[in-house]
Amino acid sequence: MKKQTGFDRRDFLKTATAGTAAISAGLWTGGAIAESKSANQKLNIACIGAANRAAADIAGVLGENIVALVDVDKTYLNRKLKEIPNARPYADYREMLESEKGKIDAVVVGTPDHHHAPATIRAIRQGLHVYCEKPLTHTVREARLIAEAAKKHGVATQMGTQIHAGNNYRRVVEIIQSGAIGDVTDVHVWVGKGWGGGERPKGGQEPPATLSWDLWLGPAPKRPFVPGRYHPAQWRRWWDFGQGTLGDMGCHYMDLPFWALKLRHPTSCVAEGPKVHPETCPLGLVVHYEFPQRGNLPACKLTWYDGNKTPKKVAGERVPGSGVMFIGSEGKMFANYGSYKLFPKDKFASYMPPEPTIPNSIGHHAEWIKACKDGSPTTCNFDYSGALTEAVLLGNVAYRVGKKIEWDPDNLKATNTSEADQYISKQYRKGWEVA
Repeated sequence: MKKQTGFDRRDFLKTATAGTAAISAGLWTGGAIAESKSANQKLNIACIGAANRAAADIAGVLGENIVALVDVDKTYLNRKLKEIPNARPYADYREMLESEKGKIDAVVVGTPDHHHAPATIRAIRQGLHVYCEKPLTHTVREARLIAEAAKKHGVATQMGTQIHAGNNYRRVVEIIQSGAIGDVTDVHVWVGKGWGGGERPKGGQEPPATLSWDLWLGPAPKRPFVPGRYHPAQWRRWWDFGQGTLGDMGCHYMDLPFWALKLRHPTSCVAEGPKVHPETCPLGLVVHYEFPQRGNLPACKLTWYDGNKTPKKVAGERVPGSGVMFIGSEGKMFANYGSYKLFPKDKFASYMPPEPTIPNSIGHHAEWIKACKDGSPTTCNFDYSGALTEAVLLGNVAYRVGKKIEWDPDNLKATNTSEADQYISKQYRKGWEVA
């Protein structure tokens, strides 16, 4: 199914209506709205990544036409082709995007982090709608470039923070924004998970015949293949491929305070952790962010904890292994993806939450599919999720620099140290550039 090349009157009205709705909801940031399809027409989608998290994303869009599948591992690719036999197989998404020009409408990116931006920006520049897993990118600069490209090309976008679609997050946002706990000036976010540690293995061996190792490395520097150390499950702990626990889980859990408190760019950031390792991420990290006043909302501090730095108590309350604690002038609120509690308990014993104002989601993938067809807004579009990703990854920049960063978001610069530049962006192998 080729993309439409023109609009009839119904298409124009549908797109104009979607644009008006997006503007009124404050979720559209300008740029052209991509050509729309009838709700009854199926999208032609290419899926980049065929297993693990990518398999869940494929399941989320199976109601559309999956016309192309990409994976560097033939074992994964062939397994998925048995389920979707009509999909055209590829090992290299660059080749797929070139070969499938005019044949696809949208792309789903479910690769390791270091491939997110190279795949996503190439798709966007072809005018394709994109769903990309979290974190949106591997570097702060990539997140800004992706958000700008999405705005310029007017495509429908969604980052894979699936928790965002849960009803509980919506109720928490409503309660915080209703002023139930007063002005929130402090928020704590923690995840009891530790992607990090280890030393770079010596030597290496030939990869299995089913794995295109050079394509798996992609934009990252060359290194030998070592079984079980990178692919398929350990890449998150290595700086060249992932961003540790903060990169893995930050976009899930920091999403809630970003949404509820209307956060965007911090003014400063400093991190505490073990001695920085040149190859691997820390097993535990604490990051302190400061955010400026936003309209009538006061300046706010946000503290992140992970791994062996995860607290047992927050603001005097015993807490489970992961969650968010909002501290306001009139009380405190604990929340995670499935529940919330207000403190002091006696004060809020008879509390009645406000009537829901945020509609429940039709589903995280479904929301994006609808946006691809009618131009309606998504809640984790790349403008919102790009800024979230920038802030999340800035925590690792501060950790690797080893000092507090005074942050200029307009210019993506740490104004007090040039050492941060090497971590805000990175070098790419030829043919994989993001610019």
